[in-house]
Parts: sequence; C-alpha cells; structure tokens
Amino acid sequence: MNTEKIVGIIGVAVAIVGAFVAIPQVAVVLLVAGLIVGIFVIRDDHVRVMVTALVLTGLASTFNAVPAAGTYISAILANIGVLVTGVAVTIILRNIYARLKP
Repeated sequence: MNTEKIVGIIGVAVAIVGAFVAIPQVAVVLLVAGLIVGIFVIRDDHVRVMVTALVLTGLASTFNAVPAAGTYISAILANIGVLVTGVAVTIILRNIYARLKP
C-alpha cells in the first residue's frame, strides 16, 4: 500500500467519524490530507478530481431532507468534499507551477 492510499483511507475515515463525533479542526485535517493525496494524482485524473470536488461540496447538503440519517450523510459527504477539495487545490497549484516554471 502506498502513501496516497494510506492518507486517502485515513482521510475518508476521519470524514466519516467527523460526521458523528466532534473533532476539533476536522476541516484542517481533511484539507491537509487532501493536499498530500493531491501530490500523487496522475494527470489523467485531474478533471475527474475537479468535478468530484465541485459536486461533493455543492450537493452535500441535499441529503438533509432525508429523515433521521440525512444530516449524517450530508456531513460525511461535506467532509469528503473538503478532502477532495484539498486534492483539487494541489492539482491547481501543480498546474500553475508547471506553467510558470522556466
């Protein structure tokens, strides 16, 4: 198992646990984990990651309408959205660096 998968699994686990338990600075932990995972994303997956980040952050609150479990599902998706947003930010910064380097 490589670093990308380990950090990704830990990030998803924190996202799920963070929906049920109050974890201080959970967004920072998820964002940093996403930044680390973003270093290892191959170029073929860049667009897929960007779209995933946009969709998860935009539609996570949709599940609030589901009785009983909706708030938890929304929190999990929002937390995973923060994780994937960190990945997307790393991809964006890598692309900017690649364009600007001499």
